[in-house]
Parts: sequence; C-alpha cells; structure tokens
Amino acid sequence: MGEPSREEYKIQSFDAETQQLLKTALKDPGAVDLEKVANVIVDHSLQDCVFSKEAGRMCYAIIQAESKQAGQSVFRRGLLNRLQQEYQAREQLRARSLQGWVCYVTFICNIFDYLRVNNMPMMALVNPVYDCLFRLAQPDSLSKEEEVRGPGKESYWVGSLAQPSASPPSMEVDCLVLQLHRVGEQLEKMNGQRMDELFVLIRDGFLLPTGLSSLAQLLLLEIIEFRAAGWKTTPAAHKYYYSEVSD
Repeated sequence: MGEPSREEYKIQSFDAETQQLLKTALKDPGAVDLEKVANVIVDHSLQDCVFSKEAGRMCYAIIQAESKQAGQSVFRRGLLNRLQQEYQAREQLRARSLQGWVCYVTFICNIFDYLRVNNMPMMALVNPVYDCLFRLAQPDSLSKEEEVRGPGKESYWVGSLAQPSASPPSMEVDCLVLQLHRVGEQLEKMNGQRMDELFVLIRDGFLLPTGLSSLAQLLLLEIIEFRAAGWKTTPAAHKYYYSEVSD
C-alpha cells in the first residue's frame, strides 16, 4: 500500500466518530449520509483554516468515489448547496467572525481548484469566488486592523516576504493574495473582464494613502507583478520579494 493520503492525516482533528464517518465516505460513500458528510466538512472548514486549505482534495475524492460506485452526485449537490447558503450570508459571516470568513473564502477557492466538470472548472463557482475576492479587495478589508493570530492562524507570508520586524498583513490581504496565487490564472481564463476589474481595485488599494501596512503594500505589489508576468514569479521578482529576506 502507498503512504497515507493527506486527507487521512487531516481528519485527525475530528472526533473518532466523525473520523469514521469521513473514512467510510471516502471508501464506501453509499454506506453513509452524504449530505451529513458535506455539512461536517463545511462546518469544520469554517472553523479550521488549516483544514479548509486541504478540504477540496477530500471533497474531490468523495465525489469520485460516489460517481464510480453509484453514478450519483448526492455529495456534490449537498456541498454546493451548503456553499451557496454560506455565500448568501457572507457579510453576516464576516461581521460575526473574520476568521470564519477567511476560512470560507479559502474553502470555496479550494473547491473551485479541485472540482471539475468535463475537465473544466465549475462555471457555477466562478462568480461566487470572484465576489469573495472582490470583498477582500475593498478598502475596509485591506486596511482592517489585524486580529490577534492564535495557533494555526499564522500568516503564510511571515518568514517569506516579511522582514522579521514587520507586522503581519490583515487576514483578508493575506487570504486575497494566497487565493490569487492559487486560482487566479484559472479564474482569468473563465472571466478575464472580472479579473481586470479586480486588479483595478487591488491597484487602488495599493495606493491607499493611509491604513495599509508596509507588508500589505508589498503583498499587493507582488500579486500585481505576478499577474503581469503571466501568473508566474520571474527570477527578478523572486530575488526582490524573497531572496533579500535573510539579509
């Protein structure tokens, strides 16, 4: 047998009963309530940003297993319905819990990245994903005071782009840039006009006169140049944004 899948490792954060439910869904989806499984995964993704980054892989595996076993899509339907419910209540979620909101954006981008229909990204997710990214690029998100980060909430960028003395960017700036690195190229292929509009917002945000930390400005500049280079990091950009960190 091969090495344990990353999905199995990630589900160790669940209680024993839920772990068993998810393991069964991955191996024998017809034996469990797949709508319940979808709700369990979404609920946990909204609470655990580490899990939300990897949940798409698990969802894809369950969808594939169900399709092979029964030729049905109960899990996918339940997952998309729940994503739509959370999408419709996204402003309330953001007001209630900034961490929950960032976890949701991470999760829906992850699902967009993994789920395919005829080997193409799901059109139904394109505008919701764009809407979430547009919200992250609004001035009040870019300049929002940073929440205190607890365990598991560290910025990806601290230790890479960040100087040791730099304050971390807001969770929303961090999320915006990370998700554009992940799915920006795919999104642009699906709707280039909306990507142009999003980057107008990002450029305007970069030029905010006050309220934007120096690291947030650096992140926004990096993603602007990343897209301009065809969604790639050029050697010069890598040297500028990363190599000098250790100096």
